[in-house]
Amino acid sequence: MNGNRAFINPPQLSNEKSLKTLVENRTVYSLNHCELNLFETYESSALVPLKFNDFVVTSMLRGKKIMHLFDDPSFDYLPGETVVIPSNVEMKIDFPDASRNNPTQCLALAIDKKKITDTLHFLNERYPKEGNSQFWQLNYQNYFFYNNVELASTINKLIKECMSTSITKDALADLTLQELLIRIIQTQTAKAIDDGLFTDPQNPITQVVEFIRLNLKENISMKHLSEKACMSTTSFYRLFRRELGMSPIEFVISEKIRCAKQLLKNPTIQINEVCHLSGFEDSNYFIRLFKKHEGITPKQYQLLYVIH
Repeated sequence: MNGNRAFINPPQLSNEKSLKTLVENRTVYSLNHCELNLFETYESSALVPLKFNDFVVTSMLRGKKIMHLFDDPSFDYLPGETVVIPSNVEMKIDFPDASRNNPTQCLALAIDKKKITDTLHFLNERYPKEGNSQFWQLNYQNYFFYNNVELASTINKLIKECMSTSITKDALADLTLQELLIRIIQTQTAKAIDDGLFTDPQNPITQVVEFIRLNLKENISMKHLSEKACMSTTSFYRLFRRELGMSPIEFVISEKIRCAKQLLKNPTIQINEVCHLSGFEDSNYFIRLFKKHEGITPKQYQLLYVIH
């Protein structure tokens, strides 16, 4: 089940003759403010340690790993997912299924601390958030999330810049690093909302999210939402996009899909009933949209839970 995650285009695997090791074979591309590491593993292994001196953004490209990080329970790490790790934190990694025919491939992008500080400072100066105590910042507790389309395409762009031989690659990578940090913070905010951890009463988005969740079956308009936030439609739209990296209406749709997924866990419920209860008027539109989001139809999603 894709679970609405966007995939990164994996670079070609190394030529077999150039492999230095079968476990975490590393290819490095160094730039002024970042270093792209591509890791490939060709045999099953456990508790392989890895640590970086800088903040690192890792994304799974092929295969499966099991991550042991901080003192948290271990978790499966698959393509379409990203993990961000503070500097000097050791991760331990299992490769249960890696083999010559089924290698894992993962990228780790180490970003210079000054680049992060400068970007956050620039964002806080130029695009300050609502409320006195609200700042653009990375959330190190919220370290594991699915890629959305924007995040995946930014990482794709960065891979391309890092691997390029162009004379301007550092300048282009710098701009893309800024974009990447913005996308990560937006994705973390969206995940905090999903997990019920975004509860700042000062932020107008808190009330708006609550209103959306309580009124999914209603016809929710931009006008409704901006009134709820006590803002003009234009200002509210800008605020919402800046915080979450998606439009308010895109968020409403994702909440309706989330509601539908919960309902589909009941094996006896009818699809047209799910459609109605999650706020869709037309079942064909609902089925089409659900498939676009989740990669499978509502019926197939429901059957997954019957099988289990």
